[in-house]
Amino acid sequence: MRNKGLLVSSIIIVGLIVCGCSTSRKISRLNAKGEKADLALPKEADFLPDNVSGTKFKSDTLIVKGEDGNDIVLMKAVKDDDGEMVATDVLEAAVITARFRNKAERNGKIDLEWLVKVPSSMIDDNWQIRLNHDMYILEDSVRLEPIFITGKNYREKQLRGYEQYEKFLSSIITDSTVFVNKFLLEIFLERNIPEVFKFRNDSSFVSNEEFASAYGVTEMQAIEHYTNTCRVSHNNRRKANTGKKYAKKVKVPITSDGVRLDTIIVTPTGDYVYKYTETITTKPKLRKVDVVLSGDIYEQDKHLYTIPRTEPLTFYISSLSSFLRDTKRFLYRIIWRQAEANSSYNIMFEVAKDKVNLSLGNNESEISRIKYNLKELMENKVFDLDSIVVTANCSPEGLISVNRKLSQSRSQNVTAYFDQYMQHLVDSIDREKGFAVDENGNVITSQKTQRIKFISRSNPENWDVLDMLVAEDTTMTLDQRESYVDIRDEYSDLDKRERAMAKQSYYQYLKDKLYPQLRVVKFDFHLHRKGMVKDSVHTTVLDSTYMAGLEALKDRDYDSAVSLLGKYNDFNAAVAFLATDRNQSALNILQNEEKTAEVNYMLAILYSRLGDMQNAVNCYLESCRQDKTYISRGNLDPEISLLIKMYGLNKQEDDDDLYL
Repeated sequence: MRNKGLLVSSIIIVGLIVCGCSTSRKISRLNAKGEKADLALPKEADFLPDNVSGTKFKSDTLIVKGEDGNDIVLMKAVKDDDGEMVATDVLEAAVITARFRNKAERNGKIDLEWLVKVPSSMIDDNWQIRLNHDMYILEDSVRLEPIFITGKNYREKQLRGYEQYEKFLSSIITDSTVFVNKFLLEIFLERNIPEVFKFRNDSSFVSNEEFASAYGVTEMQAIEHYTNTCRVSHNNRRKANTGKKYAKKVKVPITSDGVRLDTIIVTPTGDYVYKYTETITTKPKLRKVDVVLSGDIYEQDKHLYTIPRTEPLTFYISSLSSFLRDTKRFLYRIIWRQAEANSSYNIMFEVAKDKVNLSLGNNESEISRIKYNLKELMENKVFDLDSIVVTANCSPEGLISVNRKLSQSRSQNVTAYFDQYMQHLVDSIDREKGFAVDENGNVITSQKTQRIKFISRSNPENWDVLDMLVAEDTTMTLDQRESYVDIRDEYSDLDKRERAMAKQSYYQYLKDKLYPQLRVVKFDFHLHRKGMVKDSVHTTVLDSTYMAGLEALKDRDYDSAVSLLGKYNDFNAAVAFLATDRNQSALNILQNEEKTAEVNYMLAILYSRLGDMQNAVNCYLESCRQDKTYISRGNLDPEISLLIKMYGLNKQEDDDDLYL
């Protein structure tokens, strides 16, 4: 038996040595060659309009107008081995060798896809390849979800680690009664507490108090006495070591969080290829996106090889927003010489008093606010202040004749108060203007600031505002509000109306809560534009809404662009509609536009989306005749790229002639 054990051990050791040598040789070869995974471009799937059903577009033959007006027959075509265009199915190509691709942005999104190629020399049953993608967008770099390519033996070792850890967990005892020597405990009960022992096969409940009164100890004390404390301690140590055991047994956890792919493979005879797709949101000024691949090879938790970074795979981004016309729109405006600014202030007065009292209520802050506004108007660069109308309002309690006199005196006192303030303000402004000295030494004084005229008016009882407050009040019931309206409509005599109102249950609420809001002083500021003589001037101003729509279009915020530009129904609105797949709205506008090269090109995109290939090809060819830059642009937009591929467009005989 001893010899057999030695033989098994020797075989294991020899196997490990052989395996280790094999791994070292493979890693040495990888280092010598600088072996790496790589990125490649798959063949792009043809764009198909949304309204075309089925997996293959059927319209293979078109008749279009040539530059000379003659009909030209187009067929779905590709080049054969001799370079001729032939009517046949498109030849499939699995991988494109170029390191760049043009991608069109649609609806603010860009769908990118590439192939991850891993050579067979890097794949081993005992290894795990961890591949990382770094995407560079403007000034930012983003680490995408990694790809794990896991060898069969590597995964089996991972699973064995989990099995060993589960075995360890199962050895941890969770039932504490296992540690109690039940045999000795039963003997103790039978000898000392027979009345309790007889219940061992009975479901009757024995309370801890009954147990303690029978023998002088509690049930828990008895159980602890017959518990194997050594086994408990050993079990607790196992519980405390679960973290260390997990790290020891499960050296490399299996995880799917944040991982794009974790595939298990057996060593293949060829390369491993995976198609990686990523959708990104466009950003202003985004013109290209670079993708770089790097990675590492591991044997369990041991790092074996750093996979060199690849050359970047570049996606050039085309956007329909490039079609926008950076034009300005103006609105027709009439500018009036005269202007008004109105504001109400809650200056409180004592009952039956007309003097301005700074210490009453919020008067100090309200008066400070009025002074600030007056100063702002006096220093305004656009308007000159001509006059100020001050209107004092009173609440309805008391006789109308008394309230009329009271409101007049309140208005006069407020006017006098602020007229005095304005005198000080005007003097201060004049002092700040200072004076100047001419070349002859004469003092030139600045023109004096014009004094502002105050006009005093009054409103003895502010019923209009009270009507509004009652209508909007949420404290009064519906019946109370209706009662108020009935009384108001019934009595045109304001004194009788007030006496009738005073008899109602809600009158005290009106006096306490609503009446104070009626005692306001209203200021009406009358102004005129500086330097303007005529009563009105007709002019144009920049349309800010339209300009904001253009900015949204430049920033590729297409939903905002549509909401701002849609109502204008012009070329830029069509661009916004086109960018958000509102194809019919865009078509309705562009059909009425002058057929420039850009309009024809956009129409070609629209017709291609709508499945009208006849008009799509005609419009595209016409745009290319008008502006040859659209020949190369056609490869950027999938709708046009489809036409080029289907009908073999853009074949050139010389630099000047485009033909089919």
